[in-house]
Amino acid sequence: MISADPIRQVAGKPVLRRRVRRMLGLITLTSALALLTPSCGLYSFTGASISPEVRTISIVNFPNNAPLVQPTLSLELTNALKEKFISQTTLALVPRDGDLHIEGEITGYSTQPMAIQGNEQAALNRLTVTVKVSFTNVIEPQKSFESTFSRFADYPSSQNLSSVEEGLIQVINEALVEDIFNKAVVNW
Repeated sequence: MISADPIRQVAGKPVLRRRVRRMLGLITLTSALALLTPSCGLYSFTGASISPEVRTISIVNFPNNAPLVQPTLSLELTNALKEKFISQTTLALVPRDGDLHIEGEITGYSTQPMAIQGNEQAALNRLTVTVKVSFTNVIEPQKSFESTFSRFADYPSSQNLSSVEEGLIQVINEALVEDIFNKAVVNW
């Protein structure tokens, strides 16, 4: 005879109830192990691995010292970098003397022809931005560094730079910010 209670018996066997109990046991065990396992630091889903002692970050405005100066680039790059750290970590942004400190300068802003065609005209032009960055980790000085980062974006030579410059700068800034963030706190 088959019971009317599907949880208690399936074809005469209490299968479903055992599976539910087993699954709850595994969830409980996994949760307990996760709570008891010591960690090396804080980990976020962005991949950032930051020591629990690190609580603040200071990011100084990046002056534009490139031979060719784009007026808004300095502010846009600095703000994008601040926004990345604020949105992707639990660090508090402070004006100076943070546990992590980032400063630097824009050292290059240039365009050059790429993909020369048979008629010796460029099919594409490339906008390149180069920044020099100094990262200081006061809590873990061995993680401090000085590096140069460079990123570019191509655009059709049929377009004038001034018509596409804003979009290109946004793409380049995103890539530069990602590179700086990864080197500073992702530790891959």
